[in-house]
Amino acid sequence: MAWRMPAETAPHERTWMAFPREGTTLGEGAAEREEGYEAWTAVAHAVAEFEPVTMVVDPAERARARRMLGDGIEQVEAPVDEFWMRDHGATFVVDDERPGVLGAVDWVFNGWGAPAWSEWRQSAEHARLMAGLVGAELVSSLLVNEGGGIHVDGEGTVLVTETVQLDPRRNPYADRARVEAELARTIGATKAVWLPRGLTRDYDDFGTNGHVDIVATIPSPGVLLLHDQRDPSHPDFEVSRELRALLSEQTDAAGRRFEILDLPAPATLRDDEGVVDYSYVNHLVVNGGIIACGFGEPEADARARDILEAAYPGRRAVTVDARPLFARGGGIHCITQQQPAVGAAGAGR
Repeated sequence: MAWRMPAETAPHERTWMAFPREGTTLGEGAAEREEGYEAWTAVAHAVAEFEPVTMVVDPAERARARRMLGDGIEQVEAPVDEFWMRDHGATFVVDDERPGVLGAVDWVFNGWGAPAWSEWRQSAEHARLMAGLVGAELVSSLLVNEGGGIHVDGEGTVLVTETVQLDPRRNPYADRARVEAELARTIGATKAVWLPRGLTRDYDDFGTNGHVDIVATIPSPGVLLLHDQRDPSHPDFEVSRELRALLSEQTDAAGRRFEILDLPAPATLRDDEGVVDYSYVNHLVVNGGIIACGFGEPEADARARDILEAAYPGRRAVTVDARPLFARGGGIHCITQQQPAVGAAGAGR
């Protein structure tokens, strides 16, 4: 077997999500909870304009999910605690030696390092659930990892972060060589590009400790879209410049030096909790489109759509307000997971 994670730009069979349920992540009070439900629902409906969506729904949320999602979104009932599907769900892979075969990598998920507040044990079962529902071969891994902690070009390159895969709360005995060997086995990565860190807010108690999917992504082989904080008063001003300098010297699996496209941050610098990590990098590529994060800034949101459409020719960018997602620790990419189209094996039930 030679598993390979396709680029996000490859055709999708569907996008997977998990519907929120009451708990720490959703928020306290009826207004906060409703804001969370509405944010997840808005993303689901935006994606469904381009491709099918399958939503994992906790039995306690069944009636609400049916009411809010409507009939156009497939719903699968299973226990849910955390609902960041990118991180706890399967990472789908293909086998180029066996056309039509779909694989589902089941990373170990421990709630981003097993913080005291995280409830994750039920959602950690979703990768196996997903594999069974679509007839994918389960690719078990002992690496503690999340889908938001990797980005690939589909041709052997993977972006990772030292403070995620080498986090002692996740993988206390790992080193670069062990992580790279496991990524080669599970997703076909032949070249790992290591970022030293992520954005500042992501190191708060409710952060992921440096997920790459709010920092950089690979819209096409040899090209990087990079978060660009342009306000010197924000700590990510220095972070984004340090990362740009480092990445400008890196090469991909084919030996190409990266062309870097800057994706400027919106003007908002703070919320009630401190400096924000608002990032347009945290978008989802779908069939024929891009689901882009919006931050209530019409000019900045429009500029991001223009940059994204130029980076992904032939796709139409649509904006969904991502502020309620970022307030809870992530963005649009974090709550979605694409399933590549592989013919009959990817057709689902």
